[in-house]
Amino acid sequence: MAKGWQGWRLGRSRGMRPLGWGWLPWLGALGVVAGALAWGAMDAAIAVPEAVAAGAAETLVTPWRAVVLGLVQGLTEFLPISSTAHLKVVPVLLGWGDPGSSFTAAIQLGSIVAVLGYFREDLLLLGRGSIAAIAGRRWRDRDLQISLGILAGTVPIVVGGLLIKALVADFDQSPLRSLAAIAAASIGMALLLGAAEIVGRRDRHEADLTLADGLWIGLAQMLALVPGVSRSGSTLTAGLLLGIDRASAARFSFLLGIPAITLAGLVELPAVFQAGDHVSISGAALGAGLVSALISSYATIALLLKFLKTQSTWVFVGYRLFFGAGLLLLLAQGTLADF
Repeated sequence: MAKGWQGWRLGRSRGMRPLGWGWLPWLGALGVVAGALAWGAMDAAIAVPEAVAAGAAETLVTPWRAVVLGLVQGLTEFLPISSTAHLKVVPVLLGWGDPGSSFTAAIQLGSIVAVLGYFREDLLLLGRGSIAAIAGRRWRDRDLQISLGILAGTVPIVVGGLLIKALVADFDQSPLRSLAAIAAASIGMALLLGAAEIVGRRDRHEADLTLADGLWIGLAQMLALVPGVSRSGSTLTAGLLLGIDRASAARFSFLLGIPAITLAGLVELPAVFQAGDHVSISGAALGAGLVSALISSYATIALLLKFLKTQSTWVFVGYRLFFGAGLLLLLAQGTLADF
């Protein structure tokens, strides 16, 4: 690998290719998710009303269910389609109930291990370069600017998360976590991402990223506190609006998420086992979910970076619109109860 930050494994964007075979893996993956959602919706027409009629208040997360949820987490964390939304919607559609925000945050630690593993060499080079720049008082050094950008970009979402913990007594039951809110956020973010695809210049690359870019993208990351927005989606959208090419914006989004997702996961980890009568999960189930999330996240990172070198994000815009509209339809039909 080349020395310094310019050694990013994703390389520079070399322009768009005509629509080709590169779309097929993502169309297939999203098709699988969409098919699972459709199947779950049909099953939910029976499972959800029965659970409500029985007065079931507890969500049981078994090891097998945790593996499935870990797979959902890994496939959706780094795609701009919202892992939080899918971790709320998929188990509800399958009749399992909402696993809660604590489990959702904790299982993301598996994705963080995948990011650290995938970018381990780059992170070491970035850290060494930043330390050397500080020692040499080279405040405009590219490595240092990127590191400071990641730190500055983490502050908004940390502050926002602390405010939610302090001011919202039961976030799991908050209107922001309702299925209607998730549907609206999915559609709204799809429109913003589509707009960014149209107006974004994409003439800036990894060498051009600055502290200011990190702060602006970090402010966009704070929007992901609302389920359905998508941390990856909001940061990628901000990067495109700042004129950054898709692959570089996605890569910075991955690295920017390391501190915030790690902090959220560690803070919520104890609450997973103290969820009272709402969620029941064992250590074995959580471990199974983390391993599943790690493996699927690693594969998703590699495939997405390769995909965005030559393709646009329109396939994800379309999926978000389908996802949000489908949820609203199921709610309107009464197939799903908004809880």
